[in-house]
Amino acid sequence: MENIKFEDERKHLANLTDEELKTRFWELAEEIVEPLLDMGRKYTSPSIERSVLLRMGFSSVEAAKIVETVLAHNLIGKGAGHIVYRIAKENNLEIREAGLKLYNGELWDQVNNIFKGGKAND
Repeated sequence: MENIKFEDERKHLANLTDEELKTRFWELAEEIVEPLLDMGRKYTSPSIERSVLLRMGFSSVEAAKIVETVLAHNLIGKGAGHIVYRIAKENNLEIREAGLKLYNGELWDQVNNIFKGGKAND
């Protein structure tokens, strides 16, 4: 009985080539994952952002202060880890060095220029 159901369910796929099946698989996978990615882009919290920074190698005290400053600049939606990464990239710094500069109150004008100036698309 299960085989009959399987055969009925696969009729629309029966005439597809391997390449067409592969393409269909990836289309469906993207359709399933896209809402998750969208939620990740839209919804975050200070605790999530602290967790990201902890995994990037910052202490809990450092992570808390960086996230607090990200919040004060209304940039939480950009992601604290993304901000640290982008500042490191822009200034040719190691991730930790960039984060510590932010922790010490440095580079926030640059952060605001990048993220509030509409250049933070990568």
